[in-house]
Amino acid sequence: MDIPVALGTRAGHCDRAHTRYIAASAHSAQVNTMRIGIFAMTLATTGVLAAVKPAFPPKVALATIRQAGDERAKAHPRLMANAEQLATLRTIKDRGPLAAGLADAVVREAKAMLEIPPITRKQTGRRLLGQSRRCLKRTTTLATAYHITGDAAFAKRCEQEMLAVAAFRDWNPSHYLDVGEMTFALAVGYDWLYDQLDPKARETIRDAILDKGVRVPWANPKHARWQKASNNWGQVCHAGMVAGALVTWEDDPELAAKTVDNALRNVVRSMRAFAPKGSYPEGPGYWVYGTSFNVLLIASLEGFFGTDFGLDLAPGFRTTAEFVLQAYGPSGQFFNYADGGSGRSPSAVLPWFAKRYQRPDWLLNEDGVLRARLSRIGNARSADGGSDRLLALALLWMEPEVKDVEVKLPLHWSSEGHVPITTHRTSWTDRNATFIGLKAGSPSAPHGHMDAGSFVLDADGIRWAIDLGAESYHGIESRGMNLWSSAQDSDRWTIFRQSNASHNTLLIDGALQHAKGKARIIGFADTGDFPHSVADLSEVYKGQVKTAIRGVAMLPSGEVLIQDHLTGLKPDASVRWGFITKGKPESLENTAVTLRSGELSLTATRLAPANTKWGTLDTETPRNEWDTRNARTRMLQFTAIAPASGELTLAVVLTPGSRLAQSQVDAIKLRNPETW
Repeated sequence: MDIPVALGTRAGHCDRAHTRYIAASAHSAQVNTMRIGIFAMTLATTGVLAAVKPAFPPKVALATIRQAGDERAKAHPRLMANAEQLATLRTIKDRGPLAAGLADAVVREAKAMLEIPPITRKQTGRRLLGQSRRCLKRTTTLATAYHITGDAAFAKRCEQEMLAVAAFRDWNPSHYLDVGEMTFALAVGYDWLYDQLDPKARETIRDAILDKGVRVPWANPKHARWQKASNNWGQVCHAGMVAGALVTWEDDPELAAKTVDNALRNVVRSMRAFAPKGSYPEGPGYWVYGTSFNVLLIASLEGFFGTDFGLDLAPGFRTTAEFVLQAYGPSGQFFNYADGGSGRSPSAVLPWFAKRYQRPDWLLNEDGVLRARLSRIGNARSADGGSDRLLALALLWMEPEVKDVEVKLPLHWSSEGHVPITTHRTSWTDRNATFIGLKAGSPSAPHGHMDAGSFVLDADGIRWAIDLGAESYHGIESRGMNLWSSAQDSDRWTIFRQSNASHNTLLIDGALQHAKGKARIIGFADTGDFPHSVADLSEVYKGQVKTAIRGVAMLPSGEVLIQDHLTGLKPDASVRWGFITKGKPESLENTAVTLRSGELSLTATRLAPANTKWGTLDTETPRNEWDTRNARTRMLQFTAIAPASGELTLAVVLTPGSRLAQSQVDAIKLRNPETW
C-alpha cells in the first residue's frame, strides 16, 4: 500500500487532549491512599506477617495465615473496610457531585428495598444465580445506606433479607457461582452491620455463611471442582469463600485459614489470564464480572490482613483497567467478542484501580456512564433486580473530582495474550472518532465464538459493524443442548450467534471455522501514517485454505482498510466477506455501497475482487428454533469465487460520512498484509 504522508495528518501514538471526568490528582490519590491505608499498613508490617514478602504466586505458609488471622480477628467491620473507613461515608458528598449523586442513589434504592419482600429460593433452570445477585445487591446497598445515613431501618431490612436467605435449604452448590455470590452477600451484611444485628439473627446468619457457604467445598468434593478454575469462576467463588471465612474467623479459625490458603494457591490460575498486558480472554463483559470479584478478594484480604500477599503482582493485573477502555468504542459500546454484551454499566472497581495506581485517566467516560445510570436507580423495579449489585461499593474508593486530566492511553493497542485483540482509534476524546477492533484467538477459548478475524467498527458516534453477542444460556440449556462443549461437532456451533456465519469474518464454502485452531496477531504497528494489525487465520480455516491473512489499517483520513489474502483455496470455492450492520444500504450495483442511519452514513468500497457484486443477507430472522431474532440487522456482503490458482485477495475500505471529503481510497495500492 502506498499513501503519501501529504494526504493526511500523522497518526499519533497518544491522544493528549484533556477531558473532565471522575478523577483525582496524583497528589490527592497519594495522600488519600496513605490516610485510608494506615490501618492496613500497620497490620501488614507487624506481627507474624512482618517477614512475609509479597510475591506472585503468593508464598505464605498455612500456619502463618492461621497465626496472622488469629491476631487480627478482634473486631467488626473488617471486610474491605473498618469502622473508621466506613464512617467516612457520612461525609461522602464532600468528594464532589458525582460521589454525592451515587450516595443519594444508593439511599433511594435502599428506601425502595424497604417496600420489597425478601427473595425466595427460585431457580431458573440449573441456576439460583439471579437470586444470589439480588441478595448481593440488597445487602451491599442497604449496608452502605446505613453507614451513609445511620438509619436503623436499613440495617433491619438487611437483617430480614439475610435471615430469609439463611433459611434456604442450600444455595445451590451444584452451580457454585450461586454460592460464591450469596456467601459474599451475607458476609458484607453480617460484617458491616455486626453491631446492629439482633444477637440471635447474627448467630443464624453466621451459621448460614459457614454451613451453606464456606464449609461446603470441604464437606463434599464434588462441590470443590471450581477451586482450580482458570476462568471467572475461580475469581468469583474464591472471593465469596474468603469473605465468608474472614468475617467468621473466630468461629472456625482452622476452616478460615485453609480457605484463605486455598484461594491464594488457586486464584492465581484465573489471574494468569491477565498476562501480559491486562486483557481478559472472555471479553470486556466478563472482565467486569471476574475482575470485580478479583478486586473484592484483594480488598477483603487487605482489609483483614493488611496485605494481599502479592496477588496484585500478577503479570498484567496492574494495567488491566486499560483493557476495558481499549475495548470500549466511541459509540458507547464494548467490543463484545465471545459471550459478551456490548452495553457498559458503571464499574464499582475502576475507581479502585484509578486510585491504587494513580491513573485517573482510567476513569475516562466513567462519569457519563455513571450519571446515565443514576437517573434509573431508586425505583421499585431497579431495587428488585440484581444489576449494579456492587455499585454501592464504589463509594469506598471514589476520589474528589478534578478537571483536565491528561489522557495517556495509546490510540493503537495490541493486547497480546492467549486471546489477542487489537484496537485502533483516531481519538480518545472525540465521540465521532473512528474505531476498529480486531479479534484473533481460538473458538475453543473460554466463552469462545467462531469469531477469529471478526471486527467491530464505530464512526461518527454509532456502531456500524456489530457483533450480535451471545445466545441465552438458559434458552439453549433448557432444550438439552450442549452449550459448553467446544468440540467441532458441538451443539454450540449450531447456534447462529456462536458460529462464524454470524460474525464479521470469512465464511468459506459455508463451513465452520476449525474449533481447535488459533488465530495469531503476526503484525502490529502503532506509529506512522499506517497503524495496522495483521492476523494469521490459517489455523482456524484448516482444511479450507493453506494460508489466510487478514489485515486492518487505520488510514490518516480516518478511513479503515480491511484486506484478506488467501492461498490454497480449492478452485471455485466460495468465500463470503461481510459484516453485520443496522445501517440501511442504498444501491448495491456499484463497487461502493453507502449505508444510512438517519443523517449519518458509512461507505463500503470494494477494491478487490472486481468480478462480484454487493448483496445483503437477512440476519434478523432466526435460522433455527433455538436462535434469537436479531432485530433490524442485516449483513452487507459479497461472495468471491476462488480461481484455479487458489489465491484470492479481498479488500474493502470503510469511509465514515464525515471523512468523505478527505477520502484516500484512490491512493491505495494493495499489497499482501504480511508485507505491511
